[in-house]
Amino acid sequence: MKTDKIYLVGFMGAGKTTLAQALARRLGWRAEDVDMLVEARERRTVAEIFAREGEPYFRALERQVIFSLLPARHVVVATGGGTFVDPENRAAINADGVSVWIDVPLDELLSRIPPNGRRPLASDLTQMTLLYEGRRLAYEQAHIKLDAARARSEELLDELVDRLE
Repeated sequence: MKTDKIYLVGFMGAGKTTLAQALARRLGWRAEDVDMLVEARERRTVAEIFAREGEPYFRALERQVIFSLLPARHVVVATGGGTFVDPENRAAINADGVSVWIDVPLDELLSRIPPNGRRPLASDLTQMTLLYEGRRLAYEQAHIKLDAARARSEELLDELVDRLE
């Protein structure tokens, strides 16, 4: 599967940013992180945006960032956990490059997400579980699924590069 752009999708804590940086280094491409681009544009954290403006405002910013990245080539994009859930974003991503779902079991994700308030949607376990189950339906529409259950990032990187070639 040859491509000149890769989008990493998956739940918060799945390792999208870490894998994007490693994959970009391996390919000689650049890595972009949607949440970081939103934070840079707004000059505040995702948590602050959620707290002050709400999720719909954040999702609109996120969509603007996704669409601003469409012309870029030779890029690995780490999306936010909810980016691929939006039908417009998902359609644009799947038309523009290869989408890769980093599938991590919920119990593993919970051990990775610190309770420091930086992840606004992670504060309630029941809500997290519902969010996780609901988002999986969208993630299943990615071109490639990487089973990341307890796999090391180097193993995931090797598997992904093999599948892309």
